[in-house]
Amino acid sequence: MSATASTGGGSVTITLDGSNKTTSMKLMEGTVGPAVFDIRKLYDQLGVFTYDPGYGSTASCESKITYIDGDVGELLYRGYPIEQLAEQSTFLEVAHLLLNGELADASSQKEFDLGIMRHTMLHEQLRRFFDGFRRDAHPMAVMCGVIGALSAFYHDSLDINDPEHRRISAFRLIAKVPTIAAWAYKYSIGQPFIYPRNDLGYVDNFLYMMNAVPAEPYTVPPVLSKAMERWFILHADHEQNASSSTVRLAGSSGANPFACIAAGVASLWGPAHGGANEAVLKMLADIGDVKNIPQFLSEVKDKNNHTRLMGFGHRVYKNYDPRAKIMSQSAHEVLKELGIKGDPLLDLAMELERIALSDDYFVSRKLYPNVDFYSGIILKAMGLPVSMFTVLFAVARTTGWISQWKEMIEDPSQRIGRPRQIYTGAGRRDFVPMGKR
Repeated sequence: MSATASTGGGSVTITLDGSNKTTSMKLMEGTVGPAVFDIRKLYDQLGVFTYDPGYGSTASCESKITYIDGDVGELLYRGYPIEQLAEQSTFLEVAHLLLNGELADASSQKEFDLGIMRHTMLHEQLRRFFDGFRRDAHPMAVMCGVIGALSAFYHDSLDINDPEHRRISAFRLIAKVPTIAAWAYKYSIGQPFIYPRNDLGYVDNFLYMMNAVPAEPYTVPPVLSKAMERWFILHADHEQNASSSTVRLAGSSGANPFACIAAGVASLWGPAHGGANEAVLKMLADIGDVKNIPQFLSEVKDKNNHTRLMGFGHRVYKNYDPRAKIMSQSAHEVLKELGIKGDPLLDLAMELERIALSDDYFVSRKLYPNVDFYSGIILKAMGLPVSMFTVLFAVARTTGWISQWKEMIEDPSQRIGRPRQIYTGAGRRDFVPMGKR
């Protein structure tokens, strides 16, 4: 069987060779970006469907939240460039923007901020939930379990068809995930839990819960607060990545938002997604010294060698990741504030970036630094263990996940996710009783 296609008038017509089956697919265009053909009726009308592992050429939804132009290295939240938001806005301003579609005026933003900060505490019974984990449990395992358990405490707001329930659930998740993350960290190092302080801003409150101890006062250094604010903004959303798609897929079944965000955390945990900055640090440690970079890069180029250049290249970006430039600037500011001069990891990272970007092998393959290349250096400088890196990613991305979930629920065209497959297993065969096998 083969097919022929012709285009024209904003549509494509497909005819299966040797049959009288023909269908016309409408061309759909977004505000910006490439056009797509609507293939929803393809199977009904032709009896065939498409094959696209990883969904690299398939739009799974219509969204107004985030746009990426990978060819030019552009990232927009609701139309606003990430560079402007990272430099001029706060994380809760970005959270309001992602959730509601527009930047808030002063009074609306104040009301939104207060709405979030009123929900930062965890139910005291949920506090005991942490004791059920082994002391050496990975913090992401704790995150998955505790976030999923939130649904057991908020039966008053689990009707996903009620706009007010969706709003209050969004507030609870954005507010409580930082507390859960900070407590997961404190649990892992054997320190007492620090309760949230609603007189602090969102980022300062998180850093306070992470670093304070009852024995002495703690004040969040402004440079670290600014760096973490940027970190959260840069990681808040990134279109239909694996974890956001997981949240949407789970939500399409009607699952409650707490379960959906827990599913997103589980997807983020994978080393090919949220664990990439950890892999960058391991790579830099393996290189060890600037003088070893040429040998390392030659191993990367060797097709018979399994050495990989971590923190370079991206599934979507075919240019310099716009977030990487901002992250590089933050790395320098944080190290300076902490009095770390000539940090060997940062020096090594900068030299590796310089050499790689002057090498036609990497440039021709469009392997540019991505956001993970510098983010791990920042978190390491702040004293955070590697096991917490993906946890911080989850804290920032919760806002994007809940925005994607909310948009999906409110989209009348969305149905339960049900990908198709090409079956390549055995054909029909008869069962053979045990005695005759």
